[in-house]
This record gives sequence, structure tokens and C-alpha cells, in this order.
Amino acid sequence: MPASGPLCSGAAQAAAYSSERFGMCGGAASVTGPQSGRSLCVELRPDMAVTVGDPLPDFDLATGGGGRLRATDLAGRRSVLYFYPKDDTTGCTLEAREFTSLLPEFEKRGVQVIGVSPDPGRSHDRFAAKCGIPFPLISDPDKSLCQAFGVWVEKSMYGRKYMGVERSTFLVGAGGRVEREWRKVKAGGHAAEVLAAL
Repeated sequence: MPASGPLCSGAAQAAAYSSERFGMCGGAASVTGPQSGRSLCVELRPDMAVTVGDPLPDFDLATGGGGRLRATDLAGRRSVLYFYPKDDTTGCTLEAREFTSLLPEFEKRGVQVIGVSPDPGRSHDRFAAKCGIPFPLISDPDKSLCQAFGVWVEKSMYGRKYMGVERSTFLVGAGGRVEREWRKVKAGGHAAEVLAAL
């Protein structure tokens, strides 16, 4: 994934960074240059987003229940990272309940399930309590992780354009690289689709 677009630091580096480490830099993503070791902030376009074969972006974000989850916490175990638009909406509730129902099957295969949305932790707490969601829900209020995966996109409804999360799921391997991706998915039946691919 060649880097193009504005660099926050003004440095003309990060020409290619598919194997480099992503971090967070406000609404963009920071990349640690392999030679200088300096952190560069890169504006991510959809064609620059993390995809199959790329390393999991570095992150350290709050979860519901007052916890935190870091990219390093996923090391050594396969993980399903599913991005959804908003807590307690019809499609997101259906998707969460299906992942919850199938969670024992995911765990039998050694795979953990993690949800991600821009909602704050308190919203996640209410959503998890209402739906009985047992797995972590990451809060990504500045959309840094959403942007790194290319799921914070322009959407349209009844002629009105707005920014939002494109429902998408990523399977991350124990070694920290993305093994599979499902983009623009429908909520119903998606959890079973992901399980069938394991």
C-alpha cells in the first residue's frame, strides 16, 4: 500500500508501508518509519486501508466496562474484529445477538470476537447489558481504528450524505496479520458466514 496524501509531519517519507506498524494520530493514522523511527501522520484514503495480508494496526482503546484493549492483547490468538455503525440499532442489535449466540462455536475454534463502533463506553455498557453481549466492545470515538481499516466512509440515505461506519468484519491471525475481510455486509446471517469460513 503506497502512502500518498498529506503527511502531518511534512516529511516526504512512508512511500510504502504495507509492512510497517500503524498507530493513531487524531483522525488519521501514524506510521513509524523503518529508517528514521519517527512517527508520521498519514491521511488514509479507502485505497490505503488495511487489507488481507497487512499487519493489525497498533491501537490502545477503551472498551465497555471501563477496560482497555490493545493490539498486543490480540497476539497469539485468532480474532474476529467486526465494525458496526451504532449501538442499539436494529441491524447492529441483530448482528451482536448472532455473534453472541455463536460465540461458543467461535471459542471452540480458538477465535475471540470483538466489536468496534464509535459509540462511547457508557453506550456500550447499556447495549451489552440489554443484549447480553459477553465479548468486548471497543469504543473508537475519534474513528482512528475505523479509518485505518477503511470503514469510516461517506454514506447516503434518502438523498442525504453523511459519514458513518460501513459494516465490515476482519479475521486477524494469531501472528497479527489480517487473514480475511468482509466489507459492506448485511447484519443478518453474517456471524454464521464468518464462522463457516474458520
